[in-house]
Amino acid sequence: MKLVGYVGIALLLLTGSAVAQQGGDKAISKTTITLGTATPGGGFPLYGNALADIINEIDPTLSIEPRNTKGSNENIPLLEQGKLEIALVAGEPSYEAFMGLGGRPRTNAKILTAMYSSPGMFVVRGDSPYKTIRDLVGKPVAFGAKGSGLPILSRYLLDGLGLKQDEDFQSIYLDRAGDGPAMVLDGRAAALWGAGIGWPGFKTMSESPGGARFIAPDATEIAQIRAKHTFLKPLTVPAGSYPNQPAPIDSLGSWSFVLTRPDLAEDVAYHLAKSLHAAEGPLCRKLPQACETTAANTVAAAPNPDLIHPGVLKYFREIGVAK
Repeated sequence: MKLVGYVGIALLLLTGSAVAQQGGDKAISKTTITLGTATPGGGFPLYGNALADIINEIDPTLSIEPRNTKGSNENIPLLEQGKLEIALVAGEPSYEAFMGLGGRPRTNAKILTAMYSSPGMFVVRGDSPYKTIRDLVGKPVAFGAKGSGLPILSRYLLDGLGLKQDEDFQSIYLDRAGDGPAMVLDGRAAALWGAGIGWPGFKTMSESPGGARFIAPDATEIAQIRAKHTFLKPLTVPAGSYPNQPAPIDSLGSWSFVLTRPDLAEDVAYHLAKSLHAAEGPLCRKLPQACETTAANTVAAAPNPDLIHPGVLKYFREIGVAK
């Protein structure tokens, strides 16, 4: 019992949130991990809830508690302030924080895992006359929730085409990510910007009675954008990812990450990485876009291996996916 007590005390000191619960004849030390997601109705809460459900199911020593936030731009400072243990952050805000762009110092937050790739594109109603990005110039466009990473991705993409998001479009920023589809369907917005496979806004639009159509940069535009913003990666939405989407869609985007607070203890990060690796199969079955949440993808997607948490790297080296 002394050993159990020592473990419980150590975890309490490391995370400030360890509790003991009865498990048969033994006391199981359970560590509570607060997970920051985003506003309701978007892809991050969907992913975060699925991640928490699976980890909590397969690992009785962890309790992942999702918390709605304003999204990526709030999650990074919450991690830095120690108010969250882990949080979901889109690729572009992660990149800016890691590089110290936008007038802020480089973040010390670390990568726990890659979530999924996020090819960005617009969606319009099936009866819409708009077929290209430039057709949307001057029109009201919902670019995503305030504080989320989606408007940052679109800003980079449009800048690569010589367009300014807040000058060349009637930009709409949402209080709730889930409000976007209704605005397009009732005509308040001409298009909705989003990203990823299985993104709820795209799914809602695709399943609407009149259907939907996607607008992404063409091959020439992709080359033009990448010439200016090389960190954006060519990504493809496979055919059939959404209802009535018969052909693959090529676009640009980045990888979203689960980041940790800077001072997350190494053994806690190691434990999380090990549980995540064990959860890869169940998580994929629960949420298709989470099939990309793997140890191998994390190593490949990280801008620099040093940005991966040391405890995670230790586990990755043990299983042979990192040097």
